[in-house]
Amino acid sequence: MSVSRIFLSLALLSSLTFSCARRNKAKTAAVVEAAPTSAAPATSTGVSVARARDLTDVMTEELKLRPDQQVRVRAILSSTVEQVKDAQQKNTNNRTALLTELKRINTSSESQLKAALTPEQFRQYQLKKRSMQEQMRARQAQ
Repeated sequence: MSVSRIFLSLALLSSLTFSCARRNKAKTAAVVEAAPTSAAPATSTGVSVARARDLTDVMTEELKLRPDQQVRVRAILSSTVEQVKDAQQKNTNNRTALLTELKRINTSSESQLKAALTPEQFRQYQLKKRSMQEQMRARQAQ
């Protein structure tokens, strides 16, 4: 997997998160306000959990997830967001190590999602992901 593809996959995750946050702005604001502000890790964890929850809501809507799938997908996405955040913190000065770790996280996340979704849902997820990657490439080319 190329470096640009890794970044696009992670950008897709971020993009879906932020687009969902716009849909559920009041809900996200309430979660962020409820997070403690005295400790930075707790706040960023609260935001990460909110992002994973928002992305799960988008996937539930677009892929018609069952309640049991929602729980599994939310756990997968929460774990992925935390792993990415940890990798970025640990590898701030080592781009090669960061890219290697992000590739591993992406592969793990994709395989977990494939196990949690039906074949049709996973196909729809892949199509949506590719579409968003193409949109990002088009924006970067401008």
